[in-house]
Amino acid sequence: MDIIKIIGIGIVATIFIIVLKQYKPEYAIYVSLIAGAIIILLVMEKLSGIVRILSSLSNKANINSSFLSILLKMTGLAFLTEFATSICKDSGETAIANKIDLGGKIIIIGMSIPIITALFELIIKIIP
Repeated sequence: MDIIKIIGIGIVATIFIIVLKQYKPEYAIYVSLIAGAIIILLVMEKLSGIVRILSSLSNKANINSSFLSILLKMTGLAFLTEFATSICKDSGETAIANKIDLGGKIIIIGMSIPIITALFELIIKIIP
């Protein structure tokens, strides 16, 4: 089970980080980054399966594939933003973490404009 691997990596990394912070605190961030990268690599296979299923469903429902692409990019951006924000907060850089979070939200809103526009156009067509 993949979740057992993910939990194990997280717990081992946390123990390493706790020990490293006592002796070499500058290395703790590297352990956090490596553990995060390993966990992301472990879930990539599952993520590709989810993308295939969503793509198949959107084809069956005749949904514009560019909308699915935008939604997947926004979801990926949200995950990456959360990952970077967590790393910054773990490093004690809350101000930078907040700026990254704000930047990610603004970019996601900007990316959603085509979907919002299409939704409003649909509503205008429905309501005479």
